[in-house]
Amino acid sequence: MSEDTRSGVYAELAAVGPYGVHPGHALITMVEPHPGHEYAYNRWYEDDHYYAGAMAMPWIFAGRRWVATRDLQLLRYPEKSAVAQPVTAGCYLSTYWITEGRYDDHMKWTVAINKRLNHDSRVHQARTHVFTAFQDHVATVYRDGAAGPRDHHALDHPYKGLVVEVIDAEGPRRRSELLEWLRTSELPRRLAGSPAAMVTVFRPTPLPLERMTYVRQVEGVDTRLTLLWFLERDPRECWDEHFADTAALDAGGSGELGRLGRIELVAPFIPTVPGTDRYVGELR
Repeated sequence: MSEDTRSGVYAELAAVGPYGVHPGHALITMVEPHPGHEYAYNRWYEDDHYYAGAMAMPWIFAGRRWVATRDLQLLRYPEKSAVAQPVTAGCYLSTYWITEGRYDDHMKWTVAINKRLNHDSRVHQARTHVFTAFQDHVATVYRDGAAGPRDHHALDHPYKGLVVEVIDAEGPRRRSELLEWLRTSELPRRLAGSPAAMVTVFRPTPLPLERMTYVRQVEGVDTRLTLLWFLERDPRECWDEHFADTAALDAGGSGELGRLGRIELVAPFIPTVPGTDRYVGELR
């Protein structure tokens, strides 16, 4: 294919299909660098992969990296987690928004570019994917109604913390019921007066068969929900009151969580400082 033909394809693609700003899909990836490789991993991800492996791709329109220092890792629960073994695994988290309706288009590009990056030795191998999944957006609940940033601003707004909560429903049919209860009852109740400005809710989708071999296939596709709580305060300042015991918090409401599903991970993070190695020395 000639250079002119390739350029013409870009012009044709830009003229068709959805191009809104709604985060219809997300890539949520929690990774553990191997011991002794923390600095090298951080520099590779920030200096190269965050851009070449994500932000430069079509239809990813926002991204942000987060980190869990050792004291934040030790706040996680449950101890026996279906997501992370041990539950402290996965000290770096990256979150990306993908334009609604563009998941298939993006996926074709990301599979191809990651094959190229791997072939060109631009993939850091000394790391483990603990929880990596493309996910479909199913709900956003706001604390302050129409006031404040919307979900498409969330990865650019200077939030001071993020809590990842993963819930597995008691079977595929229960997930719809769980989602409705969260959206209409439990999340508005927990957001009221809390340091969280919003919660975005996603459900995972299977990774393509052509995925890189170091990324395991997604679990819980039919049962799992992933919640991202965007905090206006450092999670350490509000953990005990708002996140330390989700079961107890639910018991203070309707007690429905135990009937509909089970908590598989509650994990706090703070934002990284791009272009620096801040917090790398606090991971172990």
